Amino acid sequence: MTRTDRCGIRTRPRRTVLISGAGIAGPALAFWLNRYGYAVTVVEKAPTLRSGGYPVDVRGTALEVVRRMGIWPRLRDAHVETRRFTFLDGDGGTVASIAPHAVAGSVAGRDLEVRRGDLTDALYTAVRDDVEFLFDDSVDSVHQSGHGVDVAFRGGGRRTFDMVFGADGLHSRTRELLFGPEERFHRYLGYCFAGFTLPNTLGLSHEVMMWNTPGRAAALYAVGDSDEVHAFLNVAHPQPPSGAFRDPGAQRDLFASAFADAGWEVPGMIASLRDADDLFADMVSQIHMPRWSSGRIALVGDAAYAPSFLTGQGSSLALVGAYMLAGSLAQRDAAQGFAAYEHDTREFVTLNQDQIGQGDAALFPTTAEALERRNDMLRGLGAMPSATGRPAHSALALPDFVPHG
Repeated sequence: MTRTDRCGIRTRPRRTVLISGAGIAGPALAFWLNRYGYAVTVVEKAPTLRSGGYPVDVRGTALEVVRRMGIWPRLRDAHVETRRFTFLDGDGGTVASIAPHAVAGSVAGRDLEVRRGDLTDALYTAVRDDVEFLFDDSVDSVHQSGHGVDVAFRGGGRRTFDMVFGADGLHSRTRELLFGPEERFHRYLGYCFAGFTLPNTLGLSHEVMMWNTPGRAAALYAVGDSDEVHAFLNVAHPQPPSGAFRDPGAQRDLFASAFADAGWEVPGMIASLRDADDLFADMVSQIHMPRWSSGRIALVGDAAYAPSFLTGQGSSLALVGAYMLAGSLAQRDAAQGFAAYEHDTREFVTLNQDQIGQGDAALFPTTAEALERRNDMLRGLGAMPSATGRPAHSALALPDFVPHG
């Protein structure tokens, strides 16, 4: 079907797309697809845009994406500016206090660290007037045919789109519908973590304090001068305790047991964990897939290639992946565009997923010997200048895509 504009010129109808997920990858993809002439709908299972959350990093190539989106000034204003990272031993004594950039591989004065909610709000604000959002709903089933993708929603609606995109995170429903169970693509990295908030009783400001013993870490993260701090627990677990993450009570029991004899502020953290209403716990893992698309459906961000928080690159990969996916479709059909997206983006993804050996994983040694080596390394970092960034963060030069004519 064609349409006619006011001058009587016959034009092609806008191609329709559905994006599942309104976190980071979803709204970023919506922004660029709208820019290239698509009619975009975003469906999100949460009743509203999700706010709050642990701070996230925007580094390297992803900085150019947010500049091209026009949201860099807003994110610059929201920059957290963590000033100090203090490491503690099992008795609560100071091992080292260093600049966070020396650990994270980020660049002081250039890379950004923002509250996750500030990033998602900036992305949503950039697209909300041009994109249809369906909150409190989700994709129940998809069926591909010659004319498009028939989608049934959990809320009861049915619609047909030219293409569908899964931007619905590590535990992607879209990926499961398209490629099968998560277990096929899930790579467990040997740790379990929990995050929640609690009162800032220590008066921390713009800093992180992390307590370590072999295989265990407990951290308090003060974003600015807030009355609350983000608490973080991480424990080595040789085998994935999959059953524990299906039951909130079992999650709490897992961490309470693992830290039962811990010192410093950990007993208070465990007490707060019991009653926390914002607890988020999961296994530390990555997603590795042989391909990111099938037919008229493609995946982006954590749904396709979650790198885990050990790399610090989850948000950056989501932003870059969204830019590359939308641009690859600017003047191509689904098959050609998806092929170009994978061809041009996969090496960058792989390089950043491989950062697990150079990023935060080094902060969580599992043996006494490894912990002592890490502490020696941290003491040395205290006398070193700020980091200049890791090459993987900027390994992809963004192409200039031409909008569809």
